[in-house]
Amino acid sequence: MKTSAERLAVLGCAGLVAVSVTGCGSVTDVVNGGGGDKSITMGTSQLTGVLDPAVAYDAGSWTLLRNTFQSLLTFQAAASSPSPDAAQSCEFTNGEATEYHCTLKPGLKFSNGHPLTAQDVVFSVERTKKINDPSGPAELLDSIKSVEAKGDNEVIFHLSTPDSTLPAKLATPAGAIVDHQYYPADKALPNDKQIGSGPYRIESIESFKGGKQLGKVVLAANDKYGGEAKLRNSKFTVRYFDKADDLKAALDKSEVDVTDNSLEPNTAAQVRSDQQGGKTDLQVAEGDSNDTRYLVFNTKDPLMSNQAVRQAAAQMMDRKALARDVFARTVQALYSMVPAGLPGHSTAFFDRYGDQDVNKAKKILADAKVQTPVKFTLTWSRSRAGSNEAETLKKQLETGGLFQVTLAQEPDWDAYRKGWADGKYQAYVIGWFADYPDPDNYLTPLLVNGGAYHTGWDDARISGRLVPDGLKQTDRSTAAATYTQIQQIGAESVPMIPLYQNKSFYASRSYVTGVESTVDTTGYFRFWEISRTNK
Repeated sequence: MKTSAERLAVLGCAGLVAVSVTGCGSVTDVVNGGGGDKSITMGTSQLTGVLDPAVAYDAGSWTLLRNTFQSLLTFQAAASSPSPDAAQSCEFTNGEATEYHCTLKPGLKFSNGHPLTAQDVVFSVERTKKINDPSGPAELLDSIKSVEAKGDNEVIFHLSTPDSTLPAKLATPAGAIVDHQYYPADKALPNDKQIGSGPYRIESIESFKGGKQLGKVVLAANDKYGGEAKLRNSKFTVRYFDKADDLKAALDKSEVDVTDNSLEPNTAAQVRSDQQGGKTDLQVAEGDSNDTRYLVFNTKDPLMSNQAVRQAAAQMMDRKALARDVFARTVQALYSMVPAGLPGHSTAFFDRYGDQDVNKAKKILADAKVQTPVKFTLTWSRSRAGSNEAETLKKQLETGGLFQVTLAQEPDWDAYRKGWADGKYQAYVIGWFADYPDPDNYLTPLLVNGGAYHTGWDDARISGRLVPDGLKQTDRSTAAATYTQIQQIGAESVPMIPLYQNKSFYASRSYVTGVESTVDTTGYFRFWEISRTNK
């Protein structure tokens, strides 16, 4: 996924419960838990400004879209492969993963009462590809050559190249189904005009920052919803905060009932500690996350084009100290491009570099006849740990005097994105929030042809052979060996260094229940799982 300002995760507490969101419930099954119709309010610092599925492509917008729109497929809690949502069934119809057939569930409707049919699916895909917003999700649908409807309930996707990840892509908001009778084919609709067929509908929207960012979104149960999610509340509100401190203050004052993983890491750790010590009525839910963080190199830069310099930097990383001292153990050390919990996760960077070792780094530079100290600038924009993350990386790199690092912050996120795209930075720190839980989504978007962060690096073994081979394998578990090979090549060449994997950490007031049911690696926060007692 293209990065947004707040794609960072925090972490959490013990006792993760994997709950499958199945059954035949609809909004008629709303369980109020004694809380009546009073809205549950979630606070987040994952800011977003657009909600039309054709152009929305950041963590903040996708959280809302996953609760207001249906796609053909979805990810159930803790699942690593998608299952039907608006579809009754989907399958590849040939061995090359180039044709995909779906049959829709009958009787589905949008919140405006219009029927949801195969024509809407075709329109939605073609619309996103036609609009092709530069900041939107159209690239996820690139492998689709054409899509056709057969009657009202059958859809066939014809692919230009094998793409076994298509089901996972269709399960994201990039595959959100919109009403072809309502949406224009060539432009986005305003946020307050969005119509979906998901569990909730948008009731009201408030903006801030001159209207560029959402400030508050109120969702109400969609009485036309015909899917399988069983709602445990009838209204859900999302409030947006520019600063993590403001979010924590709102939680303390019960202005929000629950937070997503936006709390500052030391604050999150303190909440967990206070709960375990009986010092607070706040509660926490902790689990794995698919959010990762990397130190990225511009390999077109004269200095960073030297592989030895990048390898020596990799040799100087102390991920355990970063996790312990900067993030209060709310992250875990990551030695793989692919996070733990997914097929293809490996320890490629540990296998090659082990723990921080100044002598090994010194030898790498000496063998390549690189003069020390190696001087470069490390640029960063935003971090849940503030400047502490970049300062710690600088300290680690400068251990032993091999590197001399100058830190630079670019707080404006749009300027930061333009900076790395223009090759302005030598090295920079970036978080990656995957579009879907598949190893390919951590490798192809980041390593092929320079990747999303414009490293300037490519390896023909990866882009020309291994990635295509991986995409042909419809059994994703069997593709793990291919993705392990990719990571071994990446660890040798080091266009980027994996630093850590976030844990998910959700804090809530004591009267909130169900949060633990939606903390997992899928990236879905299922509003319908949350309920409240009589407060």
